[in-house]
Amino acid sequence: MRPPEFKLNNPPEDLISAVKFGPKSNQYMAASSWDGTLRFYDVPANQLRQKFVQDAPLLDCAFMDIVHVVSGSLDNQLRLFDVNTQAESIIGAHEEPIRCVEHAEYVNGILTGSWDNTVKLWDMREKRCVGTFEQNNGKVYSMSVIDEKIVVATSDRKVLIWDLRKMDSYIMKRESSLKYQTRCIRLFPNKEGYVMSSIEGRVAVEYLDHDPEVQRRKFAFKCHRNREQNIEQIYPVNALSFHNVYQTFATGGSDGIVNIWDGFNKKRLCQFHEYDTSISTLNFSSDGSALAIGCSYLDQLPETPATVPHPAIYIRYPTDQETKQK
Repeated sequence: MRPPEFKLNNPPEDLISAVKFGPKSNQYMAASSWDGTLRFYDVPANQLRQKFVQDAPLLDCAFMDIVHVVSGSLDNQLRLFDVNTQAESIIGAHEEPIRCVEHAEYVNGILTGSWDNTVKLWDMREKRCVGTFEQNNGKVYSMSVIDEKIVVATSDRKVLIWDLRKMDSYIMKRESSLKYQTRCIRLFPNKEGYVMSSIEGRVAVEYLDHDPEVQRRKFAFKCHRNREQNIEQIYPVNALSFHNVYQTFATGGSDGIVNIWDGFNKKRLCQFHEYDTSISTLNFSSDGSALAIGCSYLDQLPETPATVPHPAIYIRYPTDQETKQK
């Protein structure tokens, strides 16, 4: 019997910026960190298989295929790592740090979103940038890609929706329905809308179709808050990940809590135990059988505690009861 949850050996030494399962895999996983490392794990074996070390913090990573992983970093560079040959190469750069990296399977390219207010599309065979797209003067804070659809959340609380088939201009621009800074945005697996979270313990469920009937289904809700002695503590919701099979989603907050939600029926399905520090990143495997949970202290307290918990990655095998719509 495998345990329902375990801690990965050899976690990063600093803030974990992203955990990502390989395409169609719940065996291989990559993690990027502020310690400058990209780590490649064999999850069931609980083994670190490869570690690549850079001089700059890595802000995101993504799989191209099961043996090629890319990273975006604070030194503005997009890097490609080959897990088999241990080769690494610089593909190109933005003018400012690369915050988001996504594999655009639809065009077999890589999309990067940067604090220089642009998204770039990279042809990985020719290792060159094939398009630079202005994001309306907003730094890119979070990005999600499924097939031809891209959603980009920017520093000025805008959401831009793009279509990879016609990138001359975005197809839609929206104001965030959350009042404060956006932390994360993720497209529904069916591409009909997106979920976004902010620093003020709120999550919004939005639909792309302008039809008033459809728009009536959108809503926002409070989460990752607790009340002690009549004082409400509000925590940033740092991470979101969809269960591709059930279309439910997980949220991770600076309260060290992971919740699973049914966005269509507007209810919480479950809450896991409290982790020892903030949830900085989350990722379901493509089949939803495994959930990677990155825990890192995020300087969220007014004063840094004497002992800061060490970064950790937990692998959880959620049950249908925890993830399936009731």
